Amino acid sequence: MKISVLVAAYNGEAYIAQQLSSILPQLGEGDELLISDDSRTPHTKEACEPFLNDPRVTYLEGPHAGVDKNKAFLLRRCTGDVAFLSDQDDVWLPGKVQKVMAAVESGACCVMHNARLTDADLNPTGETLFEAKHVGTGVLRNVIRNGYTGCCMALTRAAFEAALPFPEKLPMHDQWLGLVSERVGKVTLLDEPLLLWRRNEGSMTGGRTSLLQKLVWRAEIVTALLTFRKSCSAKPNTSNRTK
Repeated sequence: MKISVLVAAYNGEAYIAQQLSSILPQLGEGDELLISDDSRTPHTKEACEPFLNDPRVTYLEGPHAGVDKNKAFLLRRCTGDVAFLSDQDDVWLPGKVQKVMAAVESGACCVMHNARLTDADLNPTGETLFEAKHVGTGVLRNVIRNGYTGCCMALTRAAFEAALPFPEKLPMHDQWLGLVSERVGKVTLLDEPLLLWRRNEGSMTGGRTSLLQKLVWRAEIVTALLTFRKSCSAKPNTSNRTK
């Protein structure tokens, strides 16, 4: 199966080279890595230039409409059978692709793995993503308290195509992708941390939101689910968790 890695970038020049260096050795010759740059300056592209001679790497000018639309832009342009979502400032640990693909080959349409939380210098905080977000499967559970986190997710084409186009009032693309995947097929959670999740002031996720905003988001995601029409045949709604 062909793998597409989708890197949504925005002012990512500080860390993106380290991220790309952790990803590319795990990909095969026929795989692809797409970078969609939403920056208004040339600095992110300059940081990516040493990697652009690799035939697997494609640099794209992003839609300049926010992270959710940038992810949708990448999903529409990728050609792989499995799409790995990626932020610009994390580090993939060795074996990530192999272990995620083993879960896909075992029947998962969506795989989400654990991550080690770190500071901006990649010093571990001692906490994992699954601990911090109380990650688990289940539509109601993830509507009330979303645990789906894009940088730790990979989806088959059947899953991400069913989620496109994203609803206009979508609160979070990763929550939507996870919830749609639960309608499409099997979601597998891998307890093993396969990524260093850098938490820094420039991160696009992890910020605080008001109670009112959280309530609005829940109403919007419920509305989107109620109007959701699957683009593929329904499969049994099951889940699997491994270590």
